Amino acid sequence: MANLKSLLRHFVKEKPTESKAIPHNNERNEFVIVGLGRFGASLATTLYSYGHGVLAIDADMRLVQRLSKELPHVVQMDATNKEGYVELGVGNFDTALICVGSDFEVNMLATVILQQIGVKRIICKARTRTQKDILLKIGADEVILPEHEAGVRLGQKLAATGFVDYMAINEEISVVEMKAPANVVGKNLMESQLRQKHHLVVVAIRRTDSVIVLPKADEVILQDDILVVLGRPGDCESMVGK
Repeated sequence: MANLKSLLRHFVKEKPTESKAIPHNNERNEFVIVGLGRFGASLATTLYSYGHGVLAIDADMRLVQRLSKELPHVVQMDATNKEGYVELGVGNFDTALICVGSDFEVNMLATVILQQIGVKRIICKARTRTQKDILLKIGADEVILPEHEAGVRLGQKLAATGFVDYMAINEEISVVEMKAPANVVGKNLMESQLRQKHHLVVVAIRRTDSVIVLPKADEVILQDDILVVLGRPGDCESMVGK
């Protein structure tokens, strides 16, 4: 669903000096990524590609050097270095994402430190539900379980064969790409009653050569259309195969 997201302007590519805080721009969201393994590095480069400011941190110089080819602000530093965070101005950033998966103690300490220096939002990566519960109790605003969530998402896609893609917003709302159900092909959105009868909001229609974002009520649904809908998982599943 990346083609539906708005691209933001690129972050100014200034190289930080050793003792100077990273420039903070109030007009853009800025993220601190702590831990540059595969998950953290992918997260950092993706956020940067969408125009957000990213400060990437890891204690491993090899990972720092590798990512410095793709990002302007990559720093070698221990994840528990409170003075280092303060010097870099991390307390002014919008969100910190702690992606240290191999050492849970470091994960916890980094969470507490970032909370102390005033980071507005802290998101942590955990490996187990027990770790998730602990991180939430010590101050994390959100904790993700990447492997668990990826497995759930794949299972949902495989279980609902009419789904092209599936993304859970939370436990109650999902964004789903689905093949246009046969019973709405040839009808416009108003006639399809997807919103009135099935409680689904069509936010886009994807066709072979185009994407119609926020289609109008008189837009006709074609045979090979992919509908991008917002709704409850059960309502989405009820439309598959109709």
